[in-house]
Formats: sequence, C-alpha cells, structure tokens
Amino acid sequence: MTCVFVYGTLKTGQPNYYRMLDATNGTAKFLARARTVDKYPLVIATKNNVPFLLNVPGEGHRVQGEIYEVDDKMLKFLDWFESCPKMYQRTPVKLEVNEWVGRDENTPKVGSLVEAFVYSTTTYQPEWLRNPTYESYDSYGDHGLKYVCREDRCPD
Repeated sequence: MTCVFVYGTLKTGQPNYYRMLDATNGTAKFLARARTVDKYPLVIATKNNVPFLLNVPGEGHRVQGEIYEVDDKMLKFLDWFESCPKMYQRTPVKLEVNEWVGRDENTPKVGSLVEAFVYSTTTYQPEWLRNPTYESYDSYGDHGLKYVCREDRCPD
C-alpha cells in the first residue's frame, strides 16, 4: 500500500472524487486531512481550469489536501489519470497532519509530519507562475474557474 496526497479534483466533494471510490480502479482508503510542510504554487490553468501543483517549493501556500492509502491497482490508475510522468510527476512530499481518521497506537497526532506521494508538475507553461495561487482547491469556489471534466471537453 502507498500513501498519496490529493489536493485537487480527486478530493472529497470535487468532480473526480468518484474515481477514488470506484473499485474497478483499485482501493483507496481515506486516512487524513493534511497540508504541505513547504509552500507550493497551486494554480488553476488551461482552458479546462485544471488545478496544478507546480513543483516550485517555497512559492505559493502550504497546500491543503487529503491523504489516501492506495493499492497498486489504484496507484497505476492514478498514474494513468494524472498522465504521469508526462503532465504530472509522482514525487514524495512532507505533510503536516490536520486530522487523522481512526485511532490506534500508530495513529499520527495532529501536527505530526508524514510523507506521501503527490502529483505535482515541472512541465508547465512559464506564465502559470503568474496565476493566482490557492491554499485549498475547490472547483466550485468563488474564483469562478469551474473544472471542465474530461468527458465535457472540446477536442483540440
């Protein structure tokens, strides 16, 4: 099992969350809400309003998201879904736990530091660095940049 940090459309309540629940993709178990230890620019870009975590540590905000424990099948699905390694790269990230689900002797406490994989990108357009950055992504937020689901996109 592998821990993955999601910050965008795969989070609870977001347009692609259903993919985390779809057993044909594999298994994903919600573990915690957390935020990155380092700041990163989380931007919304392209005509489809896709959230991107730019791999530029020290810029932007400490990004809020969710940690999931996923099996190999779900990890392979997420790699495909995130176009890894072409569009996104799966890299380790240090996180601070805000809230952990479940309790046992190994449960990290609030404020504990853990590590998970995140899909961030180094392959972005330079002008994206000038886009507004966000601490927490919400497709339905007051920014007015609603995510366009893959099924609804116009062909290029």
